[in-house]
Amino acid sequence: MTEKKKAVVLLSGGLDSATVVAMAQADGFDVHALSFRYGQRHSVELDAAERVARQLGVKEHKIATLDLRLFGGSALTADIDVPKDRDESAMTADIPVTYVPARNTIFLSFALAYAETAGARDIFIGVNALDYSGYPDCRPDYIAAYEKMANLATRVGVSDTEHPLHIQTPLIDLTKAQIIAAGTKLGVDYSLTISCYDPDPAGHACGHCDSCLLRKKGFREAGIDDPTPYQQGA
Repeated sequence: MTEKKKAVVLLSGGLDSATVVAMAQADGFDVHALSFRYGQRHSVELDAAERVARQLGVKEHKIATLDLRLFGGSALTADIDVPKDRDESAMTADIPVTYVPARNTIFLSFALAYAETAGARDIFIGVNALDYSGYPDCRPDYIAAYEKMANLATRVGVSDTEHPLHIQTPLIDLTKAQIIAAGTKLGVDYSLTISCYDPDPAGHACGHCDSCLLRKKGFREAGIDDPTPYQQGA
C-alpha cells in the first residue's frame, strides 16, 4: 500500500484553518496539525484547535509554546483594546492593531522544522487576500518569498531540489463565504471553531471585533446558519 503524502497544516482553531485541514485531507494528505500557545488573549482558540483536530481525524496534532507577549505591539499580546464594530473600509485602511508582529513568519518557521522531521514537503496555511484585515503576512508576494527562502534554508530544500517544499494557500483568493461553503461540503463542523479576537473565558465570541464581523458576513453571504456561540447581546 502506497504511503500517503504528509503535510503540516497550521491550525489556529479558527474557521479558515479548520477548512484548510479538510482541504488538505481531501487532496490526499495525512495532516500533521500545528498550533501555537503564544500568549494570545484569545487562548481559548487552542481548545477549538483540539476539537477540530479530533473531529477531522488528523494524523498528529502538536501545540508549540512561545511567548510573544515579550515583544507586545498587538492587541492580541498586549494590554491594547481590540477594535470593535468597524466597517470594512476602516478594517482595510491600515494595518490593524490586532496584527501580531512577524507572527506568520515565526509560525511558518516552526512549521518548516516540523515538516523536515515529519517527512512532509507541503505546508498549508489559511491566509486570505480578499476578506482579510490588512495583514502584510497574508499577501501572495509574502508567501512566494517565504517559499523561496524555505528551500534555501532547509536541508531537505537544498538536498532534494526535485521535490521542493511548497507553502500551500488554498484560501488565498476565496471570499469568506466561499471558504465556508467549501468547508461545509467537506464536513467541517464550524460550531467547534472560534475566530474571535476577544472571547470571554467560556469561549463565547464577542460578535463585534473585525474577525467576528467578517465571520458573520461570510455565513450570511453563504446562506448558511452561523453556529458560533456568541456572548449575550452579540
